[in-house]
Amino acid sequence: MTTPATDCWFLTGPTAAGKTGVGVELARRIGAEIVSMDSMALYRGMDLGTAKPTPEQRAAVPHHLIDLIEPHEQYSVAAYIEAARRCIDAIKARDREVLFVGGTPLYLKGLLRGIFEGPSADWAFRKGLRDEAGRHEPGWLHLRLAEVDPAAAQRLHPNDTRRLVRALEVYEKTGRPISELQRQFDAGRPAEACRVFVLNWPPKDLHARIDRRVEAMFAAGLLDEVRRLLKRPEPLSRTARKAVGYREVIEHLGGERTLDETVELVKSHTRQLAKRQRTWFRSLSECRFVPVPGRLEAVELAGRIAQMGEALPAERQLG
Repeated sequence: MTTPATDCWFLTGPTAAGKTGVGVELARRIGAEIVSMDSMALYRGMDLGTAKPTPEQRAAVPHHLIDLIEPHEQYSVAAYIEAARRCIDAIKARDREVLFVGGTPLYLKGLLRGIFEGPSADWAFRKGLRDEAGRHEPGWLHLRLAEVDPAAAQRLHPNDTRRLVRALEVYEKTGRPISELQRQFDAGRPAEACRVFVLNWPPKDLHARIDRRVEAMFAAGLLDEVRRLLKRPEPLSRTARKAVGYREVIEHLGGERTLDETVELVKSHTRQLAKRQRTWFRSLSECRFVPVPGRLEAVELAGRIAQMGEALPAERQLG
């Protein structure tokens, strides 16, 4: 298990919630440096589809863990947590606050609760499992997991293939159920003891913001950005290729659908992503939901969050 980060600020929320702008204002207010908590912002050259902070925003407040790796490289949650720990130590040494900003739920959970550092991915084993599952009736993976780890099977949806495969992989490599190994990872603290703030938009307003963002990404040149990525000598990593916005454009460039259909599909998939993110945040006891009215006022909202956070008792223990 890695050590949880108990003395940092966190600003999160679904995609297109306005985290970046509010984060810059909040960092100014509390004297913080920002550490990105976005799994896609790690990749160099993937700029438009990931809505990275602008050069002006990065100049206003120091940002970390952006443009860290090349698009062909894989990057694990454990690697992210290790890099984040180094950022925390360096920022604290400068007597500054640490503010994590981003919407990747697994990064948030890992930072708040530590992570189970299981065996590394065995792609051949995973492929074999998926191939075998394809030869059986739907639900076969779930039934197989239930035989060796009933607790994990009860927690996972039968259609959550990725996590079912990972749970079976852990059991295969360690001989122990992942549910047993992850117990500490599942134990959270009350929201009142944390500085974890979730921007909470009404769904209708958030969907309108998503639609506008997607249209702006395409207008700014997302197609050309993806073309440049595909021309690189190394193929895109599994994670980069599957990122919402990039996956659909790659399919479009391969002739699978029209541009208009692609834009609408990206909007739909982004709304689905936002829904999954909200579900994750609701599952974390540490999260405090900050209502956002139909219009975003970054300065006012940052001030409100700062007051809420400063009212909490200071936590300086790194565990």
